Amino acid sequence: MAAKKASVRVVVGPALPNIPWEDRPANCDEVIWRSERNPIIPRNLIPCSNSIFNSAVVPYQGKFAGVFRVDDRRRHMRLHAGFSDDGVAWKINHEPLSFIPDNPRVKELGKFEYGYDPRVVKIGDRYWVNWCNCYHGPTIGVAYTRDFKKFYQLENAYLPYNRNGVMFPRKINGKYVMMSRPSDTGHTPFGDIFMSESPDMVHWGCHRHVMSRGEDFAPLKVGAGPIPIETKEGWLMIFHGVLQSCSGFVYSFGACILDLDQPWKVKYRAAPYLISPQKLYECVGDVPNVTFPCAALVDSATNRMALYYGGADTVTCLAFAYVDQMLEWVKKNAK
Repeated sequence: MAAKKASVRVVVGPALPNIPWEDRPANCDEVIWRSERNPIIPRNLIPCSNSIFNSAVVPYQGKFAGVFRVDDRRRHMRLHAGFSDDGVAWKINHEPLSFIPDNPRVKELGKFEYGYDPRVVKIGDRYWVNWCNCYHGPTIGVAYTRDFKKFYQLENAYLPYNRNGVMFPRKINGKYVMMSRPSDTGHTPFGDIFMSESPDMVHWGCHRHVMSRGEDFAPLKVGAGPIPIETKEGWLMIFHGVLQSCSGFVYSFGACILDLDQPWKVKYRAAPYLISPQKLYECVGDVPNVTFPCAALVDSATNRMALYYGGADTVTCLAFAYVDQMLEWVKKNAK
């Protein structure tokens, strides 16, 4: 791809000049490129961790905060809060999150069993957290925090079984909006993306189909990745797609553009992947051949994007792109 030229501002949102960034390497023609510092979070960053991956990062008080998936050395899946000055070097709390019931009825859900693959988005005065929560099988947990110290849990969003709960960063037509992928109890060998609305983050309905698995790099299943990015072209959504090879599942990620007002309508969906497992830290780990996108930081002033993804279900990695170039790439490569 040609060197970056002056571009029109396309991102709707705040300027974030301090997000992580590395210029595109001179020999790189891709729309997205990996950090030279990958993996930025090793599997053993804190004493209890077997692996740290598929985690969520947001701007916080001029710096950065996040909720991280930490599989401990018992191989229990837990969520931990973390903080960073630069979005690259992270201090992750050694103790997992302990959720406070938002109201007495939430106690009926029982004790926390497991939590994984969180997403975080700021809407209004609080940061909303969604994750794959256990309640007679996987479903979508909902909680909020204002300080990344106290986390208040609401009712689960859906009946089991469900995964990949991803909120839009603002209300649409007066409602909170979340994407998810209905699943089963195991390693789901199928899956499409659906969208649901809520007036209060408790009662979810008006379910709409968004996107099916495809014949490209995602013939088995697809799932929403980072919080969608609002642009003048529509919502830029990065998603993971899965195929089954002779040696197991392969997780790559791609991109599409959704309609701003009716986000269940896909305007463009690129057929090629953005990144597939190719580096050692993506191919070798607890689950080989996985690149799983889960968070993105975007500077609206420059269209720069820093994208966080999990490598081989073991480590946390970074990649970079320009949003305007990615939008053009999606439209050019749409099927």
